[in-house]
Amino acid sequence: QVQLVESGGGLVQAGGSLRLSCAASGSIHSINAMGWYRQAPGKQRELVAAITSGGTTKDADSVKGRFTISRDNAKNTVYLQMNSLKPEDTAVYYCNADIHDGSSGWGDYWGQGTQVTVSS
Repeated sequence: QVQLVESGGGLVQAGGSLRLSCAASGSIHSINAMGWYRQAPGKQRELVAAITSGGTTKDADSVKGRFTISRDNAKNTVYLQMNSLKPEDTAVYYCNADIHDGSSGWGDYWGQGTQVTVSS
């Protein structure tokens, strides 16, 4: 069983910062890409940022220059540093990872989500 557990969400004022963490645990053979998505009320889930096992990153235009994704492969953990937060960043943030469990093959896994609320 593979699990992704997120932490670090909360309430912050506009212009503030938060750091999200997501740790993968369980039967893990290897992890390919990891990423963060978000879903605001009434909107579709969208990609925020992603990072490959080699460290190549991709950011949504809306967060470029403000958010930074990173990972610690030794800890099977991905981070999202969010600076200069805006009210429009308010959403539930989900961690996603492409994981090989060593038996069933590659699977697409999601965390339970963590709420980020930015007040104006």
